[in-house]
Amino acid sequence: MNAGAEWTRFRRVADLGVEVLGAHFVEHVYHRHSHDSYSFGVTEDGAQAFRCRGGAHLSTAGLAMAFNPDDPHDGHTGSPSGFTYRMVHIDPGQVRAAQAEAGYGSGLPLFTDPVISDPGLVTWIRRVADRVLSGTDSLSTQESIDAMLLTAIRRHARRRAPSAAAFRSPDTPIGRVRDLLHDRYADDLRAEDLAEAAGRSRFQVYRDFQARYGMSPSTYLRQVRLRAARRLLAAGEPAARVAVAVGFADQAHLTRWFRRAYGITPAVYQRSSV
Repeated sequence: MNAGAEWTRFRRVADLGVEVLGAHFVEHVYHRHSHDSYSFGVTEDGAQAFRCRGGAHLSTAGLAMAFNPDDPHDGHTGSPSGFTYRMVHIDPGQVRAAQAEAGYGSGLPLFTDPVISDPGLVTWIRRVADRVLSGTDSLSTQESIDAMLLTAIRRHARRRAPSAAAFRSPDTPIGRVRDLLHDRYADDLRAEDLAEAAGRSRFQVYRDFQARYGMSPSTYLRQVRLRAARRLLAAGEPAARVAVAVGFADQAHLTRWFRRAYGITPAVYQRSSV
C-alpha cells in the first residue's frame, strides 16, 4: 500500500450506540478535541503520537488506547510512513451497564492510562470494529461490544467510579462559563460575555478555563458546536443548514473543523449512519 495514500472507513450504528473509524493517516493532524463517548482504539501499523492528560504518548502497532468522555487530546503520525488504526466510540450508557455488570458500581469507570499493552483487549477492539464496519448482525455485534467493555473495565479501569456530579458543571465561575458555552453555542460570544458570567477578568477566565478543561474557551466552544452538528447531521439535516444553525460561518467552515476533529467529513458521517 502507498504510505502516502490516506483513507478512512466509518460506520455509525445508532441502535447500538457505537461508531467505528478505521483510517490510515500520514499528513492528517487531529486538532485538540474530545468526545462525549468512551473511545477504545488499536494501532495496526506505524505509530501515532498524541498529548492527553498532561503528557505525551506514543501508540505503536499492537497497542490499545482508551479515552474517557471529555478527555482532551490531539494526534498525528509518529512515524514517516504514517499510522493505521481503528477506533471504537461507545455511548457512556453502555459503559455504565458494563461497569455494573462487572460489580464495580453503577457509575462510570475511569481509565487512567491512554495507551495500554493488552493483546486480549486488542483482540476485542478489532472484533468490534470489524463487525460494525462490515455490518454484522446486531446480536453478535452487541456481544462483542459487551465482551470488549468488560475486558477493559476489569483489567484497566479505576474500580471506584467518579460520582455523577463530577460530570456536571460545578457552581463555580469557570463552571458557569462552561454552561454559557453550552447554552449559547450558536451565538457569537465575546470574551467579555464569558468574563461577565464568571465575574472575573477575561485573562483569568482564559487561564482558569484552560487549566480546568484542557483547552481554551474558543476551542471548547468549537467542540460543542461540532457535537451539535453531529446530532443534526445524524437526524438528516442538510450540512449547509447545520453549519449555520450551530454557529459556523458556512458549510466549508464546518467541514474543515469536522475533519480536523473527527478525521472524516460531515458528508461521510451522515451517509455512514444507520
